Amino acid sequence: MRALDPDFATHVESGSTTLCNCWRLERRDGLVLGFTDHDVTIGIDDCVCVPATGGDTSEAMAKTGGATDTTDLVAVLQSAAITEDDIRLGRFDGALVETWRVNWRDPRVRHLLRRDRIGEITLEDHLFRAELRSAQADLNRKQGRYYQALCGTRLGTTACGIDLDDPAYVATGSVTAVEGTRRIRIDGVSAFAAGWFSFGKLSWSTGNKAGLIDTIASHGRDSVGDTFDLDSEVAEWVAPGDAFTVTAGCDRTFSMCRDRFANAVSFRGFPHIPGADFVLTYPKQGSALNGAPLVR
Repeated sequence: MRALDPDFATHVESGSTTLCNCWRLERRDGLVLGFTDHDVTIGIDDCVCVPATGGDTSEAMAKTGGATDTTDLVAVLQSAAITEDDIRLGRFDGALVETWRVNWRDPRVRHLLRRDRIGEITLEDHLFRAELRSAQADLNRKQGRYYQALCGTRLGTTACGIDLDDPAYVATGSVTAVEGTRRIRIDGVSAFAAGWFSFGKLSWSTGNKAGLIDTIASHGRDSVGDTFDLDSEVAEWVAPGDAFTVTAGCDRTFSMCRDRFANAVSFRGFPHIPGADFVLTYPKQGSALNGAPLVR
């Protein structure tokens, strides 16, 4: 049974309450926003909760077992706080949301109802609707190492050991042209081999996407220069002159770890696992089924 703060419990038991809901939202970039369904501004510690016209939440259901509790937060878009562009760019994805029940006459008297993270977020008729997922959602994430051919870690992590601050793995550049919804032409990386930044990370320094990170699907080169194909649509948000920092990529195969980074000793996969195609094969003339290790 959840225990209530004594002052909050006393207020609830008084029979005449002055309660409202407040939401404290903290984005992954550290920005903190506050909203309330009351008609005046309410302060909760370092967070100022402003009236959110039309703000409301759906019915919250507490489930047993490991199922994830979910609810919806709906409010009108406010240009000074939550904009359509910020939502479409993913700046609110995974944001932490605290839901408080507050005595608006004395905000020190309050109770924390839920602590969730934003899951899916949608826009409809100048409203945003955010799905709030409880902490049980973390239990559904993959944990630990898996018996698989590909490396189980990311380039640049402690387990990997590659320092992405090394000039051999990082570069700065800018956009020279936008050639499609996901393709940009860039400069600043001509000193690196073609494909060096495939599967790498591009961190935007300026422009509409400043502070955001995209994954590079492929790094190409032609007679004109270098191109990046990104994993998300950028044509609407990126313009010539936008600057970025880019780090090398890895396809997580043993051969790339060994040949490109000379880091085979830190490989976190199992490259000798026979794949499904091997399991389904049968002996035939010319097959090298001699028991030698297979490297994938």
